[in-house]
Amino acid sequence: MKIGIVGLGNMGSAMAHGLLENKIETYLFDRHEEKRDVFKKYENAHILLTDREVVEKSDAIIVAIKPYAYDEFLEKVKDIIDKQIIISITSSFDLKKLEEKLKGKKFLMALPNTPAKVMESMTGICPGKNIEEDELKEIEEVLSSFGKTKIVSEKDIKIFESSCGCMPAYVYMFIEAAADACVYYGMKRDMAYECVSQAVMGAAKMVNETKEHPGVLKDQVTTSGGTTIKGLKSLEESAFRASIIDAIESIMEN
Repeated sequence: MKIGIVGLGNMGSAMAHGLLENKIETYLFDRHEEKRDVFKKYENAHILLTDREVVEKSDAIIVAIKPYAYDEFLEKVKDIIDKQIIISITSSFDLKKLEEKLKGKKFLMALPNTPAKVMESMTGICPGKNIEEDELKEIEEVLSSFGKTKIVSEKDIKIFESSCGCMPAYVYMFIEAAADACVYYGMKRDMAYECVSQAVMGAAKMVNETKEHPGVLKDQVTTSGGTTIKGLKSLEESAFRASIIDAIESIMEN
């Protein structure tokens, strides 16, 4: 399957890096030359000068542009869309809107996150009604080249985006804050970032690989009268859990 990407901002470029590193033939366009030039080093990258060319040459097109630009883009290329699969990467342009614009065509939603750049994306896939089973399987394989994928129902796609799509930013803020505390107490900043980020990555891997409830894993770290319980008490007093829930809720309510 030949993949096209229109738009090489943070998300588009992250996906492009993941696909190209896995030797997948990819057609790329961005209106900014400097963003296109980043990918010239890849033999399997085809740098094109128009978005229409990407649609013409690709089997599936990832639309990685700003949500407000989707209407204009689809209007521009709908006359050359035949059997190609159009992939929206934002819940702001959901299956209903895609159907309105591309009636009878093939489309789906695929919501990745920026760790695609290091092959660690969590991508939710929500297929439209015209996507065949073999096509969905092939799309899953392609998107799994830069991380994990899950089929997500249409009713759950917004909460998936609000949590998993935004999660890297929440985690970066947590890492930055923890590193600031380390620096406050004398640790070199580069060492603080390295150590804290590894601790976070290890904790996430424990949840994924052991399949234990996070609360059980937390209790395994927490000894009676120890340092961890003191830190947890402070987090509870600061409404740490509620702050995370509120952050996700604030997106869902928009």
